[in-house]
Amino acid sequence: MTDERRDVADEVDSVLAALVDPTRRQLLDLLAAHGETTATKLAEQLPVSRQAVVKHLAVLDAAGLVSGGRVGREVRYSVRPAGLNVTARWMAKLAADWDRRLAAIKRIAEAAERDAR
Repeated sequence: MTDERRDVADEVDSVLAALVDPTRRQLLDLLAAHGETTATKLAEQLPVSRQAVVKHLAVLDAAGLVSGGRVGREVRYSVRPAGLNVTARWMAKLAADWDRRLAAIKRIAEAAERDAR
């Protein structure tokens, strides 16, 4: 595997690992809907503590899906949609590969059906 392909695989793995947790997906949804906000405000909308939210945000940040920036004494988080680009491209390629395979199977099955008549 080339270095570039390994980097892409590592990035996809990181994003998928981050998104496997439903609380992290909720955090992304909240940030996408409400824009930049603090961990405290996010925790008010979830059944977890502020400390848990901060830990989840750290995982999302490490995966490149959110970023946090200091504004005075607060850290405000926002979604980094570009963090999903590599994973979205990988998923689109995977879907296209499966579509090609299924189309080939369909052609073979249709040819076999015509030959059987």
